[in-house]
Amino acid sequence: MKDTTLHICVDTLSRSTSVPSMAGGIRGLCREDGLTYAYLLLYISLSSGQIFFNKWVLSSKQINFPYPLGLTLFHMVFSSVLCFILTKVLKIMKVEDGMNSEIYTTSVIPIGATFAMTLWLGNTAYLYISVAFAQMLKAVMPVAVFILGVAAGLEVMSCRMLLIMSVISFGVLVASYGEIDISWIGVVYQMGGVVAEALRLIFMEILVKRKGLKMNPISVMYYVSPCSALFLFIPWIFLEKSKMDAAGTWTFHPVVLILNCLCTFALNLSVFLVISHTSALTIRVAGVVKDWVVVILSAVLFADTKLTVINLFGYGIAIAGVAAYNNYKLKKEVSKPNSNESQNVEAVPLVNSSTSQRADE
Repeated sequence: MKDTTLHICVDTLSRSTSVPSMAGGIRGLCREDGLTYAYLLLYISLSSGQIFFNKWVLSSKQINFPYPLGLTLFHMVFSSVLCFILTKVLKIMKVEDGMNSEIYTTSVIPIGATFAMTLWLGNTAYLYISVAFAQMLKAVMPVAVFILGVAAGLEVMSCRMLLIMSVISFGVLVASYGEIDISWIGVVYQMGGVVAEALRLIFMEILVKRKGLKMNPISVMYYVSPCSALFLFIPWIFLEKSKMDAAGTWTFHPVVLILNCLCTFALNLSVFLVISHTSALTIRVAGVVKDWVVVILSAVLFADTKLTVINLFGYGIAIAGVAAYNNYKLKKEVSKPNSNESQNVEAVPLVNSSTSQRADE
């Protein structure tokens, strides 16, 4: 009888002590989920806001700064200086070891060049086409990445992928057909930016998979931003400097430009926070949500955005294809060993300042 009573007491005591620990675990899980959703909301807000910010700076009468090369060059110089201060002066973040002259020459320089092209062409497109239409054209990005990936030996051609790419391409074509005031110059600039961004993603994947170098976005910015600034400085000298001198644009109020650059830097930092708390796929799914937010809000904020039913129908088809592509990539990542998954998470490239950023990325 005493033994039975003792067992009952011990069992009751163990249950009473496990309840608080279980409650604490639930609270911790809810807190972690809440933090993850907060980071996702921050990323979507910054990414969408940066696109509108760039559009406003480049094409509004209030600011009157129609110099995409100059704006992008300022972004890269600002990013280079800020990364140097964070990593070398304040030492808040550490730059990963492993960089050498061979990797810099064969990977960082091509990444810097394609990143510069992405930002330049993507921002220039905003002078000719609406934000919503630019986002619709960007939906073709997985197609460009896949084709270049097959050419580089990073992707394998399959019937399923061909079907997905066909759906995305068809959706973008339908959305383009529904555009009322289409500017083919703007389309060429935007598609050029898409190809440049696809090349950048391929070079980033080569850097991680073949060179074995893993870097977080701050480290990538530390190496890539100065290189991109150099590639932007050369065409800026020949294409925009004389125009800026003639227009007296050097008197432009610096506060707006500094805020614009800070938003771009904060956007890249938010990507790092989202990836560190979730996965590479999550940032892609959040990007799809962001694209819809941008398309809808741009119709409200900008007079040059006139959405039609055909626009939205075509874009919906393209987004369905993008969702199928993300699902395919998810299954592919799940089937890999854990070591490969960690590499993929750390290898996610920066969004740029004219789409997401291109406000890319």
